[in-house]
Formats: sequence, structure tokens, C-alpha cells
Amino acid sequence: MIEKALYGSKKYWIWVLFLVALLGVCFHFYLLQLKDGLTITGMSRNVSWGLYIAQFTYLVGVAASAVMLVIPYYLHHYKAFARMMILGEFMAIAAVTMCMLFIFVDLGQPMRVMNVLLYPQLHSVMFWDMTVLSGYLILNILIGWNTLEAERKNAPPPSWIKPLIYLSVVWAISIHTVTAFLYAGLPGRPYWLSAIMAARFLAGAFCSGPALLLLLVFFVQRFVQYRVGDEAIKALSKIVAYAMSVNVFFLLLEIFTAFYSRIPDDMNAFRYLFVGLDGHTTLVPAMWVSVGLSIVSLAILVPPQLRDNRRLLTMALIALVIATWIDKGFSLIAAGFVPNPFDRVTVYLPTFPEIMIALGVYTIGLLILTILWKVAISVKEKTTA
Repeated sequence: MIEKALYGSKKYWIWVLFLVALLGVCFHFYLLQLKDGLTITGMSRNVSWGLYIAQFTYLVGVAASAVMLVIPYYLHHYKAFARMMILGEFMAIAAVTMCMLFIFVDLGQPMRVMNVLLYPQLHSVMFWDMTVLSGYLILNILIGWNTLEAERKNAPPPSWIKPLIYLSVVWAISIHTVTAFLYAGLPGRPYWLSAIMAARFLAGAFCSGPALLLLLVFFVQRFVQYRVGDEAIKALSKIVAYAMSVNVFFLLLEIFTAFYSRIPDDMNAFRYLFVGLDGHTTLVPAMWVSVGLSIVSLAILVPPQLRDNRRLLTMALIALVIATWIDKGFSLIAAGFVPNPFDRVTVYLPTFPEIMIALGVYTIGLLILTILWKVAISVKEKTTA
């Protein structure tokens, strides 16, 4: 089936060539990092995780969100998701690949990856995170590709696929839970030391991932005849509305706990984000933008009459993705290191080379997604016809 990615319209090839050219530019900055090390980034001794790990965290949620389609479709036989199912599974493949690449570039030297494989530590959460991510990638490749191949042949999927589908539901939740444990297991970082960190991660994943999937579907439908169906869009947007409500509720729980208890270490991270700390207000504007966009998205998503308007829904989804990315794709990391154990504030901002390397990883993900969706849509259009 992969040969279907070799045939496409002029717009398709322009897009592919643009991604390849952009990847070449970004790869130059990665070579610079290989030469000079992580000193070209904004990270330091006090801020050892930065943009790379933040994107890894955000994309793990995007990958895990595929379960929001798997559970209704396979466990509850909700057939409206039939035309969207494969797109979600293939988006998960691209997202997990980007997760692994962000870990790869964050290590600085590629050979350090071998340390995890050659000297595994079973008590290390990082080892288990690598294990569940690899397993989830394999599961989605096996399930997605074999299901699509069976549909191309107008035959039912192999019987051995169903147990893997059920396993993928648990596995999807596990990948983001283990990622949350990476943060919540660090007692020296009060902002991350939370019993509901995993719950916050999953709530954020279950709203941001489907929101991103819908936006990509809306974009692609402008260029192809393939349609996922209005019922599927309405159902998934309703899931996004509920998940975003829970996501905001969990954040409010964290704020209440921190300030009602009056524990200084718990309050300082929130003060740094929302009002500034010791004169450092770098992230304050971004956090209030996130708050404003979250309110806008909920105001549109919760009322059904607004949510069912395609133009308003698109605006709400864009606002939601930006809001959750600011919160989880950057601020979560930066605030966790504030203040440091010596009660000092170290401001972290990514450098231009760091941003370009991150853009390169996203470019690889988009290239993988483009090829997989091209294959999936070509097969779906042919079988429908």
C-alpha cells in the first residue's frame, strides 16, 4: 500500500518538497548541536529540561488521545468513527515517533541512547517510559496497517488484531501515566509533586489530541473528497468539550490546594506563571493568553448550538490547542524549575537553534503523517467508490 504515497496531485508534492526542504534547514542546526553540545540551547545546570522535553510531554498526550476513538469504536461499536479511526491511529504513530526524536535530541549525543538499552535500570521511570512508548508505536503500526490492508482487500481484519486493540486501550493510558510519573516522582520540584499529575496529563491529552485531529481533518478535507462524517465530528467535539472542562477543573484544584495551604514552595511556581516572582515576569503574558483562550474554547465548546457551528468550532479548537500547548508544552517545564533548591529564579527561554531543532522534529512528524494519511485516504476513497 505504501506505493500510494508515490502518487498525488501537484499540491501534494509541493507540500512534501516544502517539508523536505525545511527539514534540511533544521538539520543544519542539529549538526551544530552535535558539534557544540547542548550549550547552544537555553538550558543550564539549573534548568536541565527545556523545549525538547516539553514537546515530548505534549506529544505523548497527542499519541495517547487515539484511545478516544478506539474505545467508542471497538468497545462500544460506535460506527460513526469508522472513517476517522485510521486517521487517529496514524496520527498516534507520527506523534510517538516525534516523542522519541525529542528524547533523542535532548540527550545531546546520540550514543547516549544506547546507555538505556545496554544498562537498563528497572527502577528508572525513564526506562519504563521508553518501553511503553516503543510498545505503543508497535501496537499502532500493527493495528493500523493490518486493519487498512484488510479493508483494501474487502476482508475482515485478522483475528489476532482484536486482542491487540484491547491491549492498546490500556497501553495508551499507560504511556501518559508513566510520563506524568517522570515529573511527579521528583520530590525536589513542588510544582510537579502532585498526586493528580497523571490525571491532569490524561485530561489534557483527551482534549488537545482530538482537537488537533479535528483541525487536521478540516484542513485535509479542503483538498480531498474524503469525508469523515458530521456525526463523527460532532461526537468527537463533544468529547473534547468534556475533557477540556475536566482539564481546567484539575488545574483549579492545584491552584486551590497550593494557595489555601499557604505552602510557599507550592505557591511560588503559580506566582511565577501568573504574576511573576522576584521581578521575573517572562511567562506571565503567555499564561494569561492561555487562560483567555481556555475560556474562549469552553465558551464555544460547551453550548451545543455553538459547538455545532463549523466555523466557531474551528476557532474553539485552535484556541484550545494553543492554550494547552502553552500550559503543557512549555510552562509546565519552566515553572517546575522555579525556584531552584537555593530559592533562586533561573529564567529559561529556548534559543533560536533550539527552536529550529524542535521545528525539525515536528517536520519529520508532519512528513510521516502526510505519507500515512495519503495512503489511508487513497485506500478509503477506493473502497468507498
